[in-house]
Amino acid sequence: MNAAAPPPEALRAPLVVEFPFTRSLGPVQSAFLTGLRDRTVLGVRTEEGRVLVPPVEYDPATAAELRELVEVAATGTVTTWAWNPDPRPGQPLATPFAWVLVRLDGADTALLHALDAPGPEAVRTGLRVRIRWAAERSGAITDIACFEPYGSGAAPEVEPAPHEGRFDEPVTGIVVPARLDYTYGPGRAQSRYLHALAERRTVGERCPSCAKVYVPPRGACPTCGIATTDQVEVGPRGTVTTFCIVNIKAKNLDIEVPYVYAHIALDGAGLALHGRIAGIPYEQVRMGLRVEPVWSEDGRYPDHYRPTGEPDADYDAYKELL
Repeated sequence: MNAAAPPPEALRAPLVVEFPFTRSLGPVQSAFLTGLRDRTVLGVRTEEGRVLVPPVEYDPATAAELRELVEVAATGTVTTWAWNPDPRPGQPLATPFAWVLVRLDGADTALLHALDAPGPEAVRTGLRVRIRWAAERSGAITDIACFEPYGSGAAPEVEPAPHEGRFDEPVTGIVVPARLDYTYGPGRAQSRYLHALAERRTVGERCPSCAKVYVPPRGACPTCGIATTDQVEVGPRGTVTTFCIVNIKAKNLDIEVPYVYAHIALDGAGLALHGRIAGIPYEQVRMGLRVEPVWSEDGRYPDHYRPTGEPDADYDAYKELL
C-alpha cells in the first residue's frame, strides 16, 4: 500500500495594500479642518440644539442639512479609552498611548484621538484633557498632535460660540494615505494551487455536485456549499472572455500603459481568472482570443498571457463564463 502524500507546506506572506485617498471638502468639513490649522475647533449645531464634533453636513437623526457652525473649547473629558502598547507606523505617537474618545467642552459628541500618558494606570473615564497642537499645521486632523492630561474636577459649563467658518486660504481638499499591513494565509486549497504554479501547472478543484471547476480553488463551491477536494489540472491555454484597457499607470508597477487586463477562461475551468495580455497591440485584443501563459523569470506564476495563434474561440464555447 502506498503511503499518503504529505500535505503541502502551509503558506504565509506579508501583504500591504496602500493608496492615497483624495477627496474634496464641503463647507462644513472645510471649515473644521481649516479651523484646526488655526487652532480653532468647530462643531455644528443640529435642529435639536446638539453640538456635533467632528461636525457633519447632515443630521444623522433627521438627515436635515446642517450649516450652523459653533466654536467649542480645546479642553474636554475622556468618555472611554483603550491602551495601545505597541504603536504602528503612521499612528499619532511613536510611544505607547491611549486611544480616547473625548467630549470637548461645549460639544455633545466625542472625538477620537490619541492621549499621551505614561501608562494605562494614568488613564480613566472622566479624565480631564486638552489638545496638544502640532508645531506645524496644514488643515488636517493631525493638526491635533494628541491630547494630554489637564487639570481635574468636573467639566465646566461651556456655551459654544457662533462662528462664521470663514478663514484665510481655506482648505478645500485633502489627500490621506490609506495603508493596510497584514499576513495572508491562503489555506489548503489555495496552497495546493500555488505549489502547483511553482511547477508551471494550473490546478483547480471540482465541485462534486455541480461539477464546476474553480480556478483558483476556494476549498468549497460557493454555489452548492460543498467542499471541493477533487483536484483537476486545467489549461495552460485559455480564452479571453472579456477585458479592459488600463490607461492609468499604477504606483510601483513597472508596466507601461496602455495595457490590457482580461478575464481568461482556462481550458477545462468553470470560472474565468484575471490576467494581463501582452505580445499583441492592445487594440487587437478581443473576446474569444486564444492565449497561453508566459511565466515569470523565477517560473512561479504566469507573468502575462500571449496569443497562441489559434483561431478565435466560438462565442458559444465561453458565453457561460462571461
